[in-house]
Amino acid sequence: QVQLVESGGGLVQPGGSLRLSCAASVNILSLNAMAWYRQAPGKQRELVARITSGGSTNYALKGRFTISRDNAMNTVYLEMNSLKPEDTAVYYCNANDITIEYWGQGTQVTVSS
Repeated sequence: QVQLVESGGGLVQPGGSLRLSCAASVNILSLNAMAWYRQAPGKQRELVARITSGGSTNYALKGRFTISRDNAMNTVYLEMNSLKPEDTAVYYCNANDITIEYWGQGTQVTVSS
């Protein structure tokens, strides 16, 4: 069983930045990949960014978001810059163990003036 705890969400003005953190209860390098998803009200959950155990990254939202990790801390981060109101959503951390998916409880990000 993998537990994921997100933090770092909050209210930010348009154009601002936030860094989300996801602390895992296991060695993240033992997992196939970790990712950030988001779900806005009335919309489906969508992939934001993903990082594999080998360090490869892919982004559904290029340019403003950066995924990174601290292996020693078993933590994955999502750096978000130039935030827009349409980035408002609950952001979820995801861990993929090939056949099993684990999810965090989510952290709310609200972009508003």
